[in-house]
Amino acid sequence: MHDLPFLIFLGAMFAFGFKRPFLFVLTYAYIDIVSPQRLTYVLLNSIPISMIAVALAVGGWLAVDDKKNIGFAPRQWLLLLMLGYCLYTTINADFPLEAQGKWEWVWKALAFAIFLPLTLRTRLRIESLLLFMMLSAASIIIVGGIKTAAGGGGYGELNLMIDNNSGLYEGSTISTVAVCIIPIILWFTKYGTLFKPDWKVKTFCYALVFACCLIPIGTSTRTGLLCIVLLALLKLRDVKKPLIYIGAIAALGMVSVPFLPKAFTERMGTIQNHQADSSASTRVAVWNWTMDYVKTHPMGGGFEAYRQNKIQYEKVEAVGEGNNVTLKTTIEKDQARAYHSAYFEMLGEQGYFGLALWLVINLAGLFRMEVIRQRYKKAEGDEAWIAPLASALQSGHVVYLLGAAFIAIAFQPFVYMLIGAQIGLDTYCARKRLAAAWRPLRKPRVPAAA
Repeated sequence: MHDLPFLIFLGAMFAFGFKRPFLFVLTYAYIDIVSPQRLTYVLLNSIPISMIAVALAVGGWLAVDDKKNIGFAPRQWLLLLMLGYCLYTTINADFPLEAQGKWEWVWKALAFAIFLPLTLRTRLRIESLLLFMMLSAASIIIVGGIKTAAGGGGYGELNLMIDNNSGLYEGSTISTVAVCIIPIILWFTKYGTLFKPDWKVKTFCYALVFACCLIPIGTSTRTGLLCIVLLALLKLRDVKKPLIYIGAIAALGMVSVPFLPKAFTERMGTIQNHQADSSASTRVAVWNWTMDYVKTHPMGGGFEAYRQNKIQYEKVEAVGEGNNVTLKTTIEKDQARAYHSAYFEMLGEQGYFGLALWLVINLAGLFRMEVIRQRYKKAEGDEAWIAPLASALQSGHVVYLLGAAFIAIAFQPFVYMLIGAQIGLDTYCARKRLAAAWRPLRKPRVPAAA
C-alpha cells in the first residue's frame, strides 16, 4: 500500500505525457528531485523510471515539438564543454571505480540541463517547470517543517522520509534549496497563471515559505541560517519601503529567538569560533589540502579525489566553568574527508580549468538575469511577469552560490534545472524581441498617373 500512491501518480503522468509530451519533462524533474524509487519498498525499485522518463521526454520533443528558431545558448555550449571535460577527468581519475559511480548521475544532470531550455518555448512551460520544481522540493520541505514545528530535529537527526542523507535529503542541501526557492514561491503569489493567485494559493505559498524557514532550524545547519540572512538582504532591492522592511525583519528576528531550540542556538554559536567545532575545523584543513593538491595536479584528480587526503588540525575548546575556564588545544588527525564546499569540490576534482568553467556558467546566469531584469523592469501587460521572475531566479541562484561555499553541491541536479530555467527564460525573451522586431518587406507604392 505504501508504494501505491507513487505508482498511481507516475502512471498518470506517463499516460498524460502521450497526450502532452512536455509532461515527460516534468515527470523526469519530479523523479530527479524526489527520488520516489528510494521512498518505495518494491515496485519502483526494480524499474528504471528515470531513464524511461528522460527517453520519453527527448523522444516526445523530437517527434512533436516546434523547433522554429531553435539554437544553443552560450551557456548550453559551456555546459556541453563541462560534460566533455568531466568525462575526460573521469577517465583519468585517481580513483577510477569510485569516480565512475559519481559520473553516472553527474552526466545526467548536465545533459538534462543542456536539453531542458530547448523545451521551454512558452511562458506556460517555464512556469510549469518551476511549479513542479517547487512542489517536488516542497514534498520534502513540508515533512521537515511539520517535524520541526512538532519539536523534532537537530543536526543530523531530522528524518526527511528516508534515512539516506544523499541528494536533497541531506540537511545542509535541503536547507540551501529551501531558502533558494523562496523567491520563486513568492513570484507565484503575484504572477502565477496555472493556479490563479487567490487567497487559497497565497495561503499555501506563505505557509510553504514558513516551512522553508523552519528547515534550517530543524536541521540545525549554519549554512541555512546564512542563506536566510542573505535572502533577506537581497529582498531590499525589491521592497518599496526599505526602512519599514528592515525594522520588520529585525523585530521578527528578536521575537523568534526565544522560540528557537537550544540545539540550534548552540550550533549557531560555533559560527564565530570554528576551531571549537570539529566539523568546521576539518573543512578548513581539507580546503588547505585541496589547494596544495592542485599545485601538483592542475587538472584535478577526477571525481572522489578527496579519498586520498590526510589532514591534521587543531581543535580548541573551553574547559571549566565561571572564572576557571581554560582553553584546551588538541591535535586531531583524519583522512578521506569530503570537501564540504562546491568551490573546493570543483578545484580538487576538475582542477583550475573546471573551477573556472563552473564559475563562468554560474556567474553568467546572474549577469543574464540582471540584464533581463533591467530590460523588462518597466514592462506592463503580458510582459510584467518577466522582470520579477528574472529577479527571483537570480536571487535563488545567489543563495545557492553562498550555500555551495559550505556544501559539496557543485553538481546538484536541482540547481542545474534552475540554470536550465534561466536559459529558457533568456531564449524565450530573445524570441519575443525577434518577433517584435520583424517586419515583412513591403513593395513600394506605384505613384498614381498624373
